[in-house]
Amino acid sequence: REELVRVLDLCFKDQSLTYTISDKTIVVKRKQELPASVVNAPVSEPLPPPDQKGKVTDAKGAPMADVSVLVKGTTRGTVTDANGNFTLQVNNGDVLVFTFVGYGSVERKVDGQSAITVSLKPVEQAIEEIVVVGYGTQRKRDLTGSVSSVKGEDVANQPATNPIASLQGRVPGLTIANSGVAGASPVVRIRGINSTNSASPVYVVDGILHDNIDFLNAADIETIDVLRDPSSIAIYGLRGANGVIAITSKKAARGQTRIQLQSSVGIQTVQDKIKITDAEGFKKLYNAQLANLGAAPFDYTNYTANTNWQNLVLRNALISSTNLSVSNTGEKSTTYVNIGYTDQEGVLRNNRFKRYLVRLNEELRFNDKIKVGGGFTGYHSINNPAAASISNALWAAPIVPIQQDATTYYSMPSFQRAQVGNPIAALNRNNGNTVDKQYRVIGNLFAEIKFLRNFTWRSTVYADLVFDNTRSYTALPFSFINLGENGAPTTTTFDNAARTSVSQAQNESSRFQQDHTLSFDKTLGNGHVINAVAGFTTIYSRSSSLSGSRRDTSINVPNDPDFWYLNIININNPISNAGGGSENAIAGGFARVGYNYKGRYLLNATIRRDGSSKFAPKNRWGTFGSVGAGWVLSDEQFFAKVKKINFLKLRAAWGLTGNANGFADNLWRPGIQNASTAVFGDNIYSSVQASYIPDPNLHWETVKGIDVGIDLRAFNNRLNAEITYYNRTTTDILTSVTLPNETRGYFTNLGNITNKGIEVNLGWTDNLSKDLSYRVAANFSYNKNVVNSIGDNFNFSIIGNGGANLTTSGRSIGYFYGYRQTGIYQTTADIQKSAAFANSLPGDIAYADINGDGIISPADRGYIGTPFPPYSYGGSFGLTYKNFDLEIEGQGSAGHKIYVQRRTATFAVLNYEANRLNAWTTPGSTNVEPILDNTRGNNFLMSTYYLEPGDFFRIRTLQIGYTFKKDVLSKVGIQRARIYLSGQNIKTWSKVTGYSPEPLIGSILGGGADNGAYPVPAIYSFGINLTF
Repeated sequence: REELVRVLDLCFKDQSLTYTISDKTIVVKRKQELPASVVNAPVSEPLPPPDQKGKVTDAKGAPMADVSVLVKGTTRGTVTDANGNFTLQVNNGDVLVFTFVGYGSVERKVDGQSAITVSLKPVEQAIEEIVVVGYGTQRKRDLTGSVSSVKGEDVANQPATNPIASLQGRVPGLTIANSGVAGASPVVRIRGINSTNSASPVYVVDGILHDNIDFLNAADIETIDVLRDPSSIAIYGLRGANGVIAITSKKAARGQTRIQLQSSVGIQTVQDKIKITDAEGFKKLYNAQLANLGAAPFDYTNYTANTNWQNLVLRNALISSTNLSVSNTGEKSTTYVNIGYTDQEGVLRNNRFKRYLVRLNEELRFNDKIKVGGGFTGYHSINNPAAASISNALWAAPIVPIQQDATTYYSMPSFQRAQVGNPIAALNRNNGNTVDKQYRVIGNLFAEIKFLRNFTWRSTVYADLVFDNTRSYTALPFSFINLGENGAPTTTTFDNAARTSVSQAQNESSRFQQDHTLSFDKTLGNGHVINAVAGFTTIYSRSSSLSGSRRDTSINVPNDPDFWYLNIININNPISNAGGGSENAIAGGFARVGYNYKGRYLLNATIRRDGSSKFAPKNRWGTFGSVGAGWVLSDEQFFAKVKKINFLKLRAAWGLTGNANGFADNLWRPGIQNASTAVFGDNIYSSVQASYIPDPNLHWETVKGIDVGIDLRAFNNRLNAEITYYNRTTTDILTSVTLPNETRGYFTNLGNITNKGIEVNLGWTDNLSKDLSYRVAANFSYNKNVVNSIGDNFNFSIIGNGGANLTTSGRSIGYFYGYRQTGIYQTTADIQKSAAFANSLPGDIAYADINGDGIISPADRGYIGTPFPPYSYGGSFGLTYKNFDLEIEGQGSAGHKIYVQRRTATFAVLNYEANRLNAWTTPGSTNVEPILDNTRGNNFLMSTYYLEPGDFFRIRTLQIGYTFKKDVLSKVGIQRARIYLSGQNIKTWSKVTGYSPEPLIGSILGGGADNGAYPVPAIYSFGINLTF
């Protein structure tokens, strides 16, 4: 905004024209210069009042000048003055029409009132928005690809430690899976999965490339732009294959000093808990299982408790966030400072995350052609991870009481003691005993010079330094009471750690980046506009790690963080250590050229030449690029008669990008690893061997894609629609192949994956009256992922999660692989007349004979579902009435499966989920749930029995706010104040029996498994925003 004002001031200096800015619209008019005779004339008596007076303001109450006021059906009218006032002779019954560029029109009937007050609200026009593209910005109407923008204010009021989590359901083609773990980053995918190695997008914050944005406050964000198409991401070369999320942080606004305070506090709660059996149900099922095994019933005499371990380890947890920002603009400089603090407890006891942030942006102008500036971000986090797993609480027998005193707990029964410990004992023993502290410093400096009117040179250097230190302490074990099956209870210690232990891990990483660009922007005669940018960049990254642990055999380390260091324990005591490091570099040159003719015919082209140290010298460099075209049909003369459509654009783009993410550095060089030991004489010698076979021909993966779409605005810009079809294919996927008769493998380029789909984004905004407006938005995405080939010459496949997932040619990546359940074998006769395993018994799961050979064998396994949702959608409804506002958002996905891996535990000697109450007992009892018998190995096989439909719809956000009136606030020195109540994840419709139906997409090759995943909680919060 400041840049625009300075440019306009220069343009209109010493001119006969002047301008005003109203929201996103610039109004230009001729200066009114009165002759001296008029200026010096005596003041005459005022004219009698006109027939009608009135005033026009914007949505914030500020007067609007130059608004057209027209008597409907006539040419009689006027415009408002600088104070928004107007006078116009009218008759009773006339209808006045108020219009202003960029705002919705309003009609008012004259019925004798002394004054008419009208408030105009801006109509959001994305075609006029400025969006971030590679190494620059561009008007959205001039784009030839797919870029979605989200305002920072739309995510600032969401209770999330990572602002990307708040984009869930807002952007088509963007899949986000949140985690309930305190401080955890969400898993993000854009338009499916392109590679077996990496699927995460790159984040660009004010030009700096990052792998995550944990260091960024939502309150610091001005805009978020999601770049999805080839013409937008190709200029990022090797880093852009999985899409780009570009974030522009807040800078100081032009004007007086502004202070803003944003604060919220909320409660997190787990709404949909997993249904497990209580003590009565457990006793019934376990004795039934023993009976099926031919064993005697268990003696529950000493086991009289009814403990709900799940409820005990979960809690209602607090989350709070406070941000204070100060911005100031001087004659030559601008300053923006933000300080933030976030504190989130996990819903699993003892899990907590705290974050401290400070951010500074500074800019200094020497004159209209030279400016310099920089930014600084300081980040510090303290993370106490959960001390125990959820699954431990789900599996523990409910018949066991909790504890006798602070250091004596009850142990699990003998039949499950080896697999499960007392969940509360595990939490209390390790309460706060792991502390992960991270320090991060990010800085940048830039200089910009404008010359020859149309050229701008900008040089920027960046640094990103991360220091992470984790210390863990294992306390003395508690004493446990074994209730036993017969006789009196006994007390013992079920832990091999007779002494305390300490471990430390230190990780450091650094990234240095420099960008140098030369841009050109010129408007030629007759409507020709050319803009271009060229430059070069280098990125150097380095990381190292060092860890060690010791266990004392003589004394105990105190339970005090000041003593959690390795040198506390004697060096001769048991010790382990490890370490590693890596470094890589990228260098590249790039260029982008944009052309449009009268804003009607659009062309964009990019090219980039990248080199990466990850590959051998002869294969280090690759060339990438894109070309895009657009046609704004609505600007054509033949389209003038189509009154209902305000804007219509057709666009298409083709591009080529690279991928060097997700695999190790220097795979083209030999690597070594520890091997076996050997005895020579009286000595033992260690040996090493090659960890893999190097391939000097390795090169980057290549992603080629097309993007075709239509952008539409209609009905006085109230309707907004964007529809896009895309198709992109990754070739030369880097894959590890194991050789026959070898334990080692080698990496090679093979494989081909295609993602194609459709994205639809719709919006409607309207004003029903001067006090009431609403907006509706919806988006839908479909993505089809197909592995076209993956080592077909080798009859090759990639196994994930112990064989539950498989990647082969002709199917989606990482699909679920197993048998199809057709029911439950009811009798021996059923087995004899059906395809079955040779050892099948009544009560076992019946499987489909896929190959029709009359028996069930591994050959009957096949595709049984995908963990990655092909369909995703979202929607929102907003309502503003006077000073009140309401926002409702929903999102969901469909077509994927959840692998309920935790269900395999119900066949063992652990607690049971509620579905096992319907287990098969006699012929005809059920055709769904198999018999209670943990020796029936056929029932443990991966099959559709363990899959649940992941389809769901969730009300993600419900927020009600109130903005106080300015006349009230001005008395106490406040410029703006808003309070709000918000609910997040408040209701979910799903058939999933776990904590959350969100797709578990963190793993590419073995995704979708729920083995007691951390709950995603509902959050109820209150917040306040103040501006001084």
